[in-house]
Amino acid sequence: MAAISRLPMPIQETYEWQYEGACRDVDPETFFSPDAERGPRRRAREAAAKALCNVCPVVQQCLNHALTVREPYGVWGGLTINERDQLLRRTG
Repeated sequence: MAAISRLPMPIQETYEWQYEGACRDVDPETFFSPDAERGPRRRAREAAAKALCNVCPVVQQCLNHALTVREPYGVWGGLTINERDQLLRRTG
């Protein structure tokens, strides 16, 4: 679960970047894996999600959000949970 205490205030402007996301009209399953998904299928889904992130105008805001609230699932800002964890460990 995301750290609720780290979520920004519930002010519309705080979340407005989400309206510009390349993922806005994409099936959320592209970004979040089913429980039993492993191997090539998972890598292919994550690659498809990251491809959308690569052309997204708000990818940095998305990644900042995920790092700030410690999103525990899915691809956010072009990174998987493991990649985000590694980034957080490197940056302290």
